[in-house]
This record gives sequence, C-alpha cells and structure tokens, in this order.
Amino acid sequence: MHRADAPVETIAETSHLQLVSRGGWSYVRRRAASGVVTIVALTDDDKVLLVEQHRVPLAAPVIEFPAGLAGDVSGSEDESLLTAARRELLEETGYEARSWKLLFTGPSSAGLTDEVITFFLATGLKRSGPGGGDESESIVLHEVPRTSLIGWLGDRLRDGCQIDSRLFSGLFFLDNAALADELQRGSRR
Repeated sequence: MHRADAPVETIAETSHLQLVSRGGWSYVRRRAASGVVTIVALTDDDKVLLVEQHRVPLAAPVIEFPAGLAGDVSGSEDESLLTAARRELLEETGYEARSWKLLFTGPSSAGLTDEVITFFLATGLKRSGPGGGDESESIVLHEVPRTSLIGWLGDRLRDGCQIDSRLFSGLFFLDNAALADELQRGSRR
C-alpha cells in the first residue's frame, strides 16, 4: 500500500523536472512552475482559438488550446494563474481577452504527476500582438469555427497531428458553462 503521508524523496532531476517517490510510488514534478493553465478562447464570432506546435516527446505536431506554466518566468515565480493565462494567451495567439472565467481545476495525469491544470474561459477577444510563442517556439494559430470543429480536428488527425486530450475537456465546459459554475460552488463547500 502506498502511503500518501510518506516523505517525498528525489530520485533524479533535470533543470525542469524531478522524478520523485512517495511511499513507493514514483512520479514526475515540475521544478520551476507553480501551476499549469489552459485557455479556452472563444471569439465574438464563435471561433475557437487553437494552437499547433511540434512536441518532442511525441515527435509530432499537436493541436492544443493555448496553455502554459505559471511562475516559470524568472522574477515572476509568484505569478497568479490568471496572470499566467493572460500572458500565455497573448504570447501564443496574439489575443487579449476582456473577460476571464475560471472553469475547472483538475489533475493532468494522476498516476504520472502531481500536476493540476486550471482551465480558464477567455472571451471578448481582441488581436493585439503577433502570437507564435516565445523565441524557442514555432506556434501556429488556428481560428476554427465552433460549428465545424470536430470535422476540422478529424482532418488534422488524418494530416498526422495529435490532439491534446485537454481540448475535449475545454470543449465540454464551453458547451456546459453552467456545470463549471456548479463545480466551483461545490469546491468551496
């Protein structure tokens, strides 16, 4: 039996990740981040903003929502999740949002990592920058009409892209915004 209250032991580490063990269970932790954000961004004309970028572990392009890490910028280690979401949306897509709503927070892969992802809905979008990511990224922005999104994703799969599973979680909340509100009320009890 794995003990959740056992001390955490470091097995190995790199500049960005740690392999740790707690009570006999090995898992991965990020070293230089305080959280992970995913942004479900919807334009006024009902287009969903998606990004495409090559992901080394998969050796393939991946279609994702704009996303990133909080607290990973030197000097901004205490950055809030919302501030990180705003920064990542602008950096990756070139858009800023007038309205932000917390949708959900949950684990990314509970058996592999202690990481949790916080989903935000961004609306009232206005283009104010080039997007494309930082100097180490080559992000391609896609503005996809919500009504043709599933067909578009199928086409991207046939083209050899992978689809990040967070995309389907975000789309669920986009179609079920009231459920996000109910979950937030439940989490405060």
